[in-house]
Amino acid sequence: MNPYALSMIVSSLALGTILTLSSYHWILAWIGLEINTLAIIPMMTKTPHPRAIEAATKYFLTQAAASALILFSSILNAYILGEWSINSPIHPISATLLSIAIAMKLGIAPFHFWLPEVLQGSTLQTGLILSTWQKLAPMALLLQLSQSVNLNLMLTLGLLSTIIGGWGGINQTQIRKVLAFSSVAHLGWMLAILKISPQLTLLNFFLYILMTSTLFLTFMSLNTKNMYELSTSWSKTPALTALSMLSLLSLSGLPPLTGFMPKWLIAQEMVKQNMIMFALLILLSTLLSLFFYLRLTYSMSL
Repeated sequence: MNPYALSMIVSSLALGTILTLSSYHWILAWIGLEINTLAIIPMMTKTPHPRAIEAATKYFLTQAAASALILFSSILNAYILGEWSINSPIHPISATLLSIAIAMKLGIAPFHFWLPEVLQGSTLQTGLILSTWQKLAPMALLLQLSQSVNLNLMLTLGLLSTIIGGWGGINQTQIRKVLAFSSVAHLGWMLAILKISPQLTLLNFFLYILMTSTLFLTFMSLNTKNMYELSTSWSKTPALTALSMLSLLSLSGLPPLTGFMPKWLIAQEMVKQNMIMFALLILLSTLLSLFFYLRLTYSMSL
């Protein structure tokens, strides 16, 4: 890609996210999200392959639908309450519509269907941006909404995401699809605790970005795209393979690794809130995703 075009695209990506993060007004936040969406599309289509074009089209359509819903709900909120600022109290209907729209943007179940397909059609570099940077702006909006959202909706979406994220990843051999389903499962954990403790959502999000970036960079370095290629990585780069095995296990939430900490804290917080049954269900659903992380780890250690 032309370096001038690339620098324009990367700066637009940064601008879109920063605009949303620093916005006070719903329209400004929406503009930031739009710039973000439009900037990533040329990066997805820079390899003119039918899979890449299909991925970019799917991404554009879902993001455009979610953006339209964000615009609609913020206009509805302004019509009912006469208030455009993000940090002011929001009408319950608008809050529900906004949380559904942001769930679509993030790829939370049952709005997750685009995510594995889009990641599979993109390169690992674009996949890294999609899994980390592109989630910053919607997550910031969700955290600002955290006190207005419907608790039951969040818990339902969260549990559904952890189950579907675990279930969907079990049968996959393509690494990008596995990472997409892992993203769905992690976002489920963040959503489940969002209203009860936004700080834990932020902690979980930060650690998820850290570990996912590590894995994507590792796979870019090893140049592997499916499980069969992984089994030869040990002989090529033993140190890097050992590191990525630890990152995978950390992402699955095995103690004593970092990824265990947010899950433990979230489960503890839920037990404090007397949601013991819910905590049990969400922890059991993590076993599903643990299975495919262990499968990846096993194929790396052969």
